[in-house]
Order: sequence, then structure tokens, then C-alpha cells
Amino acid sequence: MIRLGFQVNTLPRCVFIGLGAFCLLLLGSCKHQESSALRIGLATAPVTLDPRFATDATSSRINRLLYRRLVDFDAQLQPIPDLATWEQISPTQYRFHLQNKDGRQFHDGTPLTANDVKATYEFVLTAANASPHRAAISHIQQIKIIDDNTLDFILSKPDNLFIGRLTIGIVPQRVQNTSLQRNALGSGNFRLLAWEQASHLQLQRLRDQRVFDFLEVKDPVIRALKLLRGEIDLTQEDLSPELVGWLSKQENIQVTRQSGDTFTYLGFNLQDELTGKLLFRQAVAYALDRKAIIHYVMGDGARLASSILPPEHWAGNPELGQYEYNPEKARQLLAQLGISPEHPVNLVYKTSSNPFRIRLVTVMQQQLLGLGIHLEIRSYDWGTFYGDIKAGRFQVFSLSWIGVKSPDIFRYAFHSSALPPTGANRGRLQRAEVDNLIEAAENAQALPEQVQAYRILQAYLFEQLPYVPLWYENNVVAMRARVQNYRLNREGNYDGLQGVGW
Repeated sequence: MIRLGFQVNTLPRCVFIGLGAFCLLLLGSCKHQESSALRIGLATAPVTLDPRFATDATSSRINRLLYRRLVDFDAQLQPIPDLATWEQISPTQYRFHLQNKDGRQFHDGTPLTANDVKATYEFVLTAANASPHRAAISHIQQIKIIDDNTLDFILSKPDNLFIGRLTIGIVPQRVQNTSLQRNALGSGNFRLLAWEQASHLQLQRLRDQRVFDFLEVKDPVIRALKLLRGEIDLTQEDLSPELVGWLSKQENIQVTRQSGDTFTYLGFNLQDELTGKLLFRQAVAYALDRKAIIHYVMGDGARLASSILPPEHWAGNPELGQYEYNPEKARQLLAQLGISPEHPVNLVYKTSSNPFRIRLVTVMQQQLLGLGIHLEIRSYDWGTFYGDIKAGRFQVFSLSWIGVKSPDIFRYAFHSSALPPTGANRGRLQRAEVDNLIEAAENAQALPEQVQAYRILQAYLFEQLPYVPLWYENNVVAMRARVQNYRLNREGNYDGLQGVGW
């Protein structure tokens, strides 16, 4: 348990500098021998290489390299063909035509056919398999094979967003009941070579047989030092502003920044006696000085958020306001609940053991302290933390949604049918009004109607605050000079490895 606090404008930069200098002294200044592989430093290792179960960011990013999907998204976040083109036969029937091009072969040499697509989705739809993706596609009533290259999806009801839901990586039919957690078998541009240790994953790019080592280095300072010494070549996540600034000044290191859509939020357990009260959640929203945190703690490495979807998304709501920093309004709301500095409450906040995430929480702890909310911070390794969140063992937590492209995220995150393990409604929101708004948006016939329906839904969620929206985080990559042509994108995924050279 950690109980810390400090003012936003008094960051302990000396701590970072001293630690960095001490580590450099221990590690020495000798240059590490360069590897023939490209080495990527990860803050956390993937949880699973099975796309039917992957939900954490690292797993999703790695699986995107290993597996092909029926559809992908373009720069405007509209669905485009990946493995297949499609046609709508009726409001509830879609026909998919697998394309005869690269990616129609699994890494063991066997062809990818319509039977593999059918088996993958039927596995996810089987309730006993407890796939977290089941809720989003539960209205698939039947999947019919036409031939090896063609299949039909028949729905129980019309769904204008259906195409965008078909982003699960396709696995072979013959391994449907086999654990793929550590034994990926996909048809993507990379194949699994080895994952013998939890902290070391090795992939091979098929077009040129070049090898990529993914190495878990949890401590960001140690990760930065390994980058400087040449023990890793690239890292792009969970680097504090001080580390980014420091790396930017080092010879042989290049740093690239990109505005991002990674949505970070506070999640509440809505079944809890305290956090289940709207007045309390509103008070927390007004009590947090997010602008100061972004400026002083994050080095202006983010922008304020009001919803999971950024305002420029086709289904976003640019008219949403902000819960501006207003401690007096927060006090008034808390007073209605009998909470004050004289009559405080304890609130348990769970987070990962990442040092920068802990620092962000300690600033929030300081901001809430004077209002009568004593924030008890409990940090855990990623596996324990994520397991607790999925199981509902929390009052409040913080996480990020990464790579959100389709507004079906609202069903996945907020619909009553999406409680874990069949979805990601981790706060246990169960409200008929939300379900009705989600379904109304999904069932809107014309695009303008659908856009308006999603705006109404987001406005309602903004009022009810199952999440307190915090910010959209920028993406940053730090690389050694030998890394060439790596392109960072808004989603922060690893697609840039497709064309990287060294």
C-alpha cells in the first residue's frame, strides 16, 4: 500500500536524475553488442496470444501482427477489407468473400478457408468458452458456409455497425479447442518463433525472415538505460516526460511524438455503496485539476477527454463540455453526502505498479485530500491488477482504452449484457436507459441519425459518469539511430514494424 502526495508543480526531477546517474554508474558505459534482431522494450508482457481472449493493450498489439482479420479500418475509421470483401444480402444477412491474396495461409502452411472463419466466431459465441468478445457479436444467429471462399453471417436483428465488429483474428478450425495462449498460429505478416520465458517473446517477419525480440522491462528508467546502452532498440510506452526529455538529448537516440487517441479514465464500481452514488462521482470529477496534471506531470503529453471516442471521430460528440476544476462545487456535492474534511471517507484506488501511473495517482490523492476523500493507493503487478478489475474487486481504478475504432465500444464497455467475462463492462453498469440508447444508436438506419444517436448516448454517459474521462494520451517512441523507417501512428500499435529496417 502506498500513501504519498505532492503538489503538482513540485515534481521530484532530482529523484529521476539521481536514479539515472546511479544506474548508469552500475551498468557502466560500455556499448552492448548489437543484435541481428530488432529488440523492442515492453512495459508489460502480453497476457495471451489467443485473439479470442486478448483484451489488454500489449496482447492486442502483438496479436495484430500474428493474425489476419476479416476487416480493418482506414484513416477515417471506416471498415475496409482485410481478409475479405462483403456484400449485404438483406438487413440481417451479410456475405463475405475471402480474397485470394497473401494472408490466406496459416504459418504452418495450411490454407485459411471459410471453415476457419466460421469456427473462430462460433468459438467466441459459445458461452462456455467465456470469450470477452462474445457480447459484441451475440446477435450472430447463424454462420453458413457457401464454399471454401464464401460464407454468410445471419443476424437476429439488423446492425449497421456489424462489419466493424468482425476484427477478431482468425485461428485454424482444427485448433479451436486448443490453448493458443502461448502457441499462436495465425496468418499475419509475423509468426511466433518462441515464447519460452514470460518476459521474452520472439517473432519473425515473413517477408524477409528478420527476427523481432519483445523484452519485458517493467521499470521505465531501466528500460531507458537499456535503450541507451543498446540492449534494446525501441520502446514506445509508459515513458515519463522526464525520461522522454532526457532521451531526446542523448546521442544515438531519436524520439518521435504523435498525438494519440488513447483514452485514459477513472472507472468506478457502480455496485459499491460509495462509488455507486452519482453525487460522489461528480464530486471526484470536479475535484481533479486535469489541466494541471497534463501540463505539470505529463509535460503537455495529452489532451482533455470527455468520451471514449475523440470528438473528431465520425461518431464522436464535439459538443460535450468538460468537468472543469471546481473544488468548491466538489465540496458542495460531498456535503450533500455528509462528507467533509471533518467527516472524511476512505476510497481504495487500484493501479498498476508502473512508477509513472503511481505518480499520477499520488497527485490525484493530493487534490482529493482537502475535500475529505482519503485516497488509499494500492499498486499491483499488471496481472494481479488486471485480474482484480475484471473480477470487480475495486472501488476505483484507472485504465486506458487503446486503438478504439468503432462505436461498438459502447456496447462492449457499458451494455448490461457485457459484464465480464463476456464483455468489458467492468464497472457493472446495469441501466435500461443506457442499454436502450446503445441499441437505438446501433439500429439507426441513416448515418446522420446514427451520429446523432451516438451523440445523445455520449451526453448521457457524460452526465452519469460511469467513467470520469481524463485525457487522450500522446504516443511517444524512443529508438536507437540504427532503427529506420519506423512510423508511429495515432493508435500506438506496432504496425510500424511491418516496414521498419535496421
